[in-house]
Amino acid sequence: MSERTERNRQLARQWMDENWNQRKSDTVTRMMHTGCVGRMEHGMVHGPKDFMEARAGLWEAFPDMKMVIEQDVAEGDTVVLRWRVNATHGGSFGGIAATKRPVDIVGSTWFTFNADGQVAGGFDTWNMGALATALAAP
Repeated sequence: MSERTERNRQLARQWMDENWNQRKSDTVTRMMHTGCVGRMEHGMVHGPKDFMEARAGLWEAFPDMKMVIEQDVAEGDTVVLRWRVNATHGGSFGGIAATKRPVDIVGSTWFTFNADGQVAGGFDTWNMGALATALAAP
């Protein structure tokens, strides 16, 4: 694995841990390029401001979320992480009021890094069907 590929693999893991587990407020502005475009389950995000708004909504809906990276694949400027989140549904999400139910969410994030090691693009996908089932369960 090239030095650049390994750097990007480590940066992707750092991004996920600092954003979702440590909740560091400066991670996005420090690690995301201002022109970054990404796709999250709710739609497109353009730059740090959009991402931080989406992240705040997820933190509100799942205030105790903890993410574990289960696998990574890296090649050049692309890194893919397969992850699992365990959380409690503590706030409104997708029009569903807080249920206080535990959820186990699996998904993946594809990153593209620029030459400076900043996130230049991203694509998230989650198992939304399993999440909807968990939130709707009696």
